[in-house]
Amino acid sequence: MSLDQSHDHDHVHVGNVFSATCPCRDLLDVVASKWSALAIGALLGGELRFGELQRHLDGISPKVLTSTLRKLEDYGIVDRTVFAEVPLRVEYSLTPLGREAGVPLEALRVWAESQLEHAQRTESARTENARTKKAHAESAQALV
Repeated sequence: MSLDQSHDHDHVHVGNVFSATCPCRDLLDVVASKWSALAIGALLGGELRFGELQRHLDGISPKVLTSTLRKLEDYGIVDRTVFAEVPLRVEYSLTPLGREAGVPLEALRVWAESQLEHAQRTESARTENARTKKAHAESAQALV
């Protein structure tokens, strides 16, 4: 058998996220959202309870965190473990798939954080642009 031939059980099926019908696109959409990516990053350090995760993800509301965790659980990225204790204890952890997704997301986080100066300049320019547009709109309104 030549190198380019394989048995069917040896063949790894790969999706194409550029295709509108590829189910991998939905997985990418879930994993690549801001809060999902940050939750996965936080869970790379180990299991966390809801409140711990919320404190880790500064700025996330309980409603958005709940929705994010449910999606990640639905896609097999996060495990939710309920402990029969009083009070009830729930912990979230990454599945093997979640840990695998964490590798490129961690690299992306490191890259993004290394771009702090660029992000600050961009934010400043966007703020100034918004002020200019508002001033022009107010001037145009005054002329009417």
